[in-house]
Amino acid sequence: MAVVTVPEAQDWLIEKIAHRLGVATTEVSPDVYFDELDLDSTEALILAGEMESWLGFELSTTTLWYHPTVKDLAAHIAEESAQRAPAA
Repeated sequence: MAVVTVPEAQDWLIEKIAHRLGVATTEVSPDVYFDELDLDSTEALILAGEMESWLGFELSTTTLWYHPTVKDLAAHIAEESAQRAPAA
């Protein structure tokens, strides 16, 4: 499993959120709070499932609570990914 970087995670999240909302990626700010994005709970669950498939590991159910923006979540994903990567 390759380590995911902050820019990779941020780009992935913005792309997926923009797709779910039907907007351009330029309309999804990394600093906006998830609860301001009009994602319903079903879309959020689908996004979480896609994220876990992409990452290869499950995130805590409280992850979005503690990391409420794309920028914060991307940093958390990169940190988790680095911790879970096999030692070289």
